[in-house]
Amino acid sequence: MNRRKKIQQLLKAHAKKASAKLAPKKKSTYVSKADRLKLATESAEASTVVSES
Repeated sequence: MNRRKKIQQLLKAHAKKASAKLAPKKKSTYVSKADRLKLATESAEASTVVSES
């Protein structure tokens, strides 16, 4: 591989990484099963408190 091609390849790779870093994240962060259950119980308690009031 000649020098010019190698430099161009490196520049493209750096540009690709930089644009990927700026792009919005596709996946949401992982929430564990225990945290999901905790959130569900908190929301259920909050809805019962609101309905009682």
